[in-house]
Amino acid sequence: MKTLSTALLLALLFSFSSAVAEEISVRVHNLPAEGSLVLQVYNNADTFGDFRNPVREVRYTIQPDDTYVIADVPAGTVAVLAYLDKNDNRTLDKNFIGIPLEPLGLSNDYQPKGPPSFQRAAITVQPGQATNVDIRLYDVLGESGQWGVGLGVIGRSSPYVGSDTTVIQVIPAITYFGERLQWVGPQLRYGLLGSGKLRLALSASYRLGAYEEDDADILEGLGDRDATLMGGLGLVYEGPAGTEFEVLYEHDVLDRIGGGAAAISVFRGFQFGNLRLVPELGINWLSSDLADYDYGVPESAAIPGRPAYAVGSSYTIEIGVGGLLELSENWRAALSVAVEQLDSEIRDSPIVGDDRVVSGFAAITYTF
Repeated sequence: MKTLSTALLLALLFSFSSAVAEEISVRVHNLPAEGSLVLQVYNNADTFGDFRNPVREVRYTIQPDDTYVIADVPAGTVAVLAYLDKNDNRTLDKNFIGIPLEPLGLSNDYQPKGPPSFQRAAITVQPGQATNVDIRLYDVLGESGQWGVGLGVIGRSSPYVGSDTTVIQVIPAITYFGERLQWVGPQLRYGLLGSGKLRLALSASYRLGAYEEDDADILEGLGDRDATLMGGLGLVYEGPAGTEFEVLYEHDVLDRIGGGAAAISVFRGFQFGNLRLVPELGINWLSSDLADYDYGVPESAAIPGRPAYAVGSSYTIEIGVGGLLELSENWRAALSVAVEQLDSEIRDSPIVGDDRVVSGFAAITYTF
């Protein structure tokens, strides 16, 4: 009986260890003659979505034999990432918006042009069976970056008294992702410093005009509010558990309105299959020039029922969510919606009838 119990115990221990400590043999293609190769294993779609917290990581000095072993891999469904650590800083360098800058490759020869889908890179590690993976390194941004073309729409609700008009504008959905330059619809970023957790960039964005005077009776005689181009600086810090923090200031570079706006926001991406959702919470500051342009009443336009009102600098709280759906390796659909709560400085204006503004952006693009 003692012999049988010992045999059963050994069998159970062997079964358990094989379930949690398998090996993956990785054959890596397109390697340079020398350098450092990093292999990572993920078993979670969320962490795989931005390449953080792998369950297993090993480093190799590149050798003539291009097959490398990852030991102690958990059995089950996993995805494998290989990347070339060109500067040996023990991190996967990224640009301002988080796109990898160093050559990498994924299991299943999956080459996404956006946040990666775990299910498309997933392989199954079976207990007691050999697992072999071929990975081909490539530059995510290519030699000249990624271009995308498509059609988009931006919109903004009207908080003005008696207005049920939504400001909507169809725009070409042109996107470009390069090592430093990123252009997504109405926003543009140019990375200045940093490729790790702290990144600084020049920023530019298209600011939609708030209203046209025929949108509501209360606005007649105030004139249309023009769109303008905002420009400034943005700083992003990549915090723990995939959370990111951004501080942004932009000024009216065309001087159509004058003044500027600042924002502090926190956001985090979540991956669900081919869909990536990014909830965001932010506090916005509008200079008196911008706030007064959108919500004020100049003395020259004061009439009975619409007294003169000057809006000072104002704060708003914004809650939003962005989504990116990978339809295929080339086609993507993007959607973002945000609700902005106006402060009392704005709500007290005689032309304002709602305490919040809803804005959004949607597009479908083909990336090549």
